[in-house]
Amino acid sequence: MIHTPSAHDDAHPYLRAATAGVRHHTRALTPSEAKPRKPADRPNLDVLHAHFAALLQLLDRLAGSTRPPHPAAGRHLATAHTHLWQATSEIHAAFHLLPSTTMAKAEASACHPERLPEGPPVLTICQRHLAAGHVVRRKTTPTDLRPHTTACVR
Repeated sequence: MIHTPSAHDDAHPYLRAATAGVRHHTRALTPSEAKPRKPADRPNLDVLHAHFAALLQLLDRLAGSTRPPHPAAGRHLATAHTHLWQATSEIHAAFHLLPSTTMAKAEASACHPERLPEGPPVLTICQRHLAAGHVVRRKTTPTDLRPHTTACVR
């Protein structure tokens, strides 16, 4: 099937570029016979978490603008937002379970952004996660989020 550009395609060029980037990295991580599979590391999960957090914002806005004229579609987008939050939360938890190169294993599981091996970036994964969690909890009931909880406490 040949894809021809349309006016609809021009509406979301950055989203299409982000999707293409995700596809590229998925292909790059696909193991071949000559190249063994590389396990996830903290920098990869940090970038993936940032991507999911941006998708959360996008879904939140889409659900908010879709809900008034199309309530059923808006509810589905809100449900997708909740599921994406749960996946984002699991990525955050996995980040803290991965070993660190400079911290002891006991410290690696705790949420201490100031002690990350890469140094404290402007917006650490924990700060990003807490900010996203604040928005999610403002618009979602605790029952919708159960059994997922965040392991990051400050």
